[in-house]
Formats: sequence, C-alpha cells, structure tokens
Amino acid sequence: MTLDLDLPAPAAAADVLWFLPTHGDGRYLGSEIGARHVSLGYLTQIAQAADDLGYFGVLLPTGRSCEDSWVIASAMTPLTRRLRFLVAVRPGMTEPAYAARMAATLDRISGGRLLINVVTGGDPVELKGDGVFLEHDARYEATDEFLTVWRRLLSGEEVTFSGKHLAIEGGKLLYPPIQTPYPPLYFGGSSEAGNKVAAEHVDVYLTWGEPPAAVAEKIARAKALAAAQGRTLSFGIRLHVIVRETSAAAWQAADELISKVDDETIATAQKAFSRFDSVGQRRMAELHGGHRDKLEIAPNLWAGVGLVRGGAGTALVGDPDEVATRMKEYMAIGIDRFILSGYPHLEECYRFAELVFPKLPLKATTGNDRGPARNAGPFGEIIANVVAPSQRKAGAAG
Repeated sequence: MTLDLDLPAPAAAADVLWFLPTHGDGRYLGSEIGARHVSLGYLTQIAQAADDLGYFGVLLPTGRSCEDSWVIASAMTPLTRRLRFLVAVRPGMTEPAYAARMAATLDRISGGRLLINVVTGGDPVELKGDGVFLEHDARYEATDEFLTVWRRLLSGEEVTFSGKHLAIEGGKLLYPPIQTPYPPLYFGGSSEAGNKVAAEHVDVYLTWGEPPAAVAEKIARAKALAAAQGRTLSFGIRLHVIVRETSAAAWQAADELISKVDDETIATAQKAFSRFDSVGQRRMAELHGGHRDKLEIAPNLWAGVGLVRGGAGTALVGDPDEVATRMKEYMAIGIDRFILSGYPHLEECYRFAELVFPKLPLKATTGNDRGPARNAGPFGEIIANVVAPSQRKAGAAG
C-alpha cells in the first residue's frame, strides 16, 4: 500500500449493515436450484434477524430487477425496532421536492431510522427504460442539482433554483424529518464526476470491495476533494461475506456458491455488464476478467460473485479471525461502516453476527435497549439449567 496517501484517521469502531435481497436469494448463484421466493414474509425474517442481532441497518437495492426499496422499507418499519433502512433516491427519475417529502415521511414514521443511498445509475439501457437519456457525466450534473435542492428543502429552506437539468420555484417542505438537517446521504461513485458529487454533498462515501490498496487510493482522493470544499466524509465499503468456522469450509462454500454457473452464463452476464458506463462496474469486472481462475484477488478477498452479479462482486472468505482481520485492515485506512451480504441472506446474517461480531469493535446503536450493537451474548442454550455457554471456561469439561 502506498504510504504517502493522505488517509482519514483509522476507524476505532465500525457500523455493520446487512442486505435485503429484494432481487432474489438462494444457495447458488446463477441457478434456480435452492432459489427462494422474495416474499414479504421472507424479507421480514431477514430484517427482524438483523434487528435482533444488532446490525446497524440494512441496504435495500434499487433497479428494475428489484422490488421497490421505498415500499419495502415502509413495510419493514413497523416490524422492526431499531434497524435503519438505507433506501435509494434516483436523481433523474424523480423530482427532488417529491423525493424530499418521501424521505421526511419515512424518517418520521420510522422514528428517525432512514438512511439515503444516492444512486445515479450506471446502465444506459436500463436507464433509458426508466426514461433517463442523459450521458454519464450529465447524469452526475443532474445528481448535483438534485442534491442541491433536496438538501436545502430538508434543511427547512424555501427553495427557488434554476439549473441545467432542474428548476423549482418557491419549494417548501412543510413536515420536516426527525434527523437534522436531513437523513444521512450515502453515495458511491468511482469516476471523476462521481467524486465531485461526493465531495460537495454526501456524508458517507462508499466503495465496492476492492483490495485495500485500491480502496485507500479512492478514499484519499475523495477525502482531498471534500477538504477542498471545506467538508469531511465518512467512508464505507460494500462486500459479500462467506464465513465458516474453518477457512477450508469457507472456501468450499465459495466454490459451491458458483458451482451451478456454467461458462455460457458467465459470458452472458459479462456481456451485459460491458454495456455499463459505470467506472465502478468496470473496476469490478477487471478484478476477475470473466475467468474462474485466480479469483482470490487479495488475501481472503474473492471475486467469484462478480462473475454473474453486477455491482458488488467480491466477498470476504475465511474463518472468523481471518474475516475480522481483513475488516480491521479496511478500518485502518478509514472505513467505519461495512454493508455486507451473503447467500442465503437469512442464514449468513446469523452466521456472520454469531462468528464475527464478537471479534470486531462495533459502535453502539442509538436507541438500542439491549446494550451496544454487538453480538455480546450469551448465545446458545443454558448448560444444565445452570451456566451460560459464554461463562463456561475453555477446557473445563469434556
């Protein structure tokens, strides 16, 4: 890793978010074998598990392959107590005043549990199907204008604005959000245009799971651009996880996850991804080149998911100590929140919390009536109706 990068201070503690798979879930990628229906009941199981286990929040994906993130978050809100919902706003697909009213409403009815994921979009074909015909840099211009208006409205201002892409006259939000000045803004963008938007507007800059050295370079660049605007950013990373009690079992699970994927499926997926004008997606594809060999691109960082899945395409693979160690390496360069997922999402949600949470320094969750947002235990059945498993000394009895 380059030592002369101007990185943020190492993160002393982190928030961990999970993922609601509104575009599908199962035991194998690229296959109907072991696939699961995305029902309200199944998503509720995952959300309530994440809530009970102490995850900070959940990410809801966006796009035409997904159930609508705002509708699902609204459905999950009364079924959870402290879980936050990272929900997408889509500049170019909705007006900022309307999106601001939606955000304020969901923040209020959830008790201040809304997080905003700003998604400009990277697939021109899908975007045209949604009525967005702007080229790459123009989309980020529109995002800049959108966030300028959106932030001012949610901050309580009356807004009149005329830009290249948007105009508003006398806009006003009558019912404010709970969080001030507005729900935190998360954003991922690897291009120059995306970095400019992050520097000027957002609270949390996100990256997909590249090797630590590459992530460090992205973070340093984003930090410098924000500083030039008189602003500071927090930093997060989006990863999959495959954790098992032994490293060998974790790598076997990784192999099994793509065991039903044939070369034709990979070629089809990579052809679709090649039409994207997203710099982040291009960087993901370059990690594996569409090939199955040499998928471990850094210690315990595996690019197999990206063979058939767009967006986040890498997973941390290993035993609990290995996975925790790799996460701490990202924390050392300034990452203070992790947005994770794993297949199937319900089981891996439990597995990760049970195996890795105790090994991480996690932040406390505001409003958590059960103590800090970490897997502090005890877990498991009380032994002989007398002692909790966590209190049993190692080697005390065989």
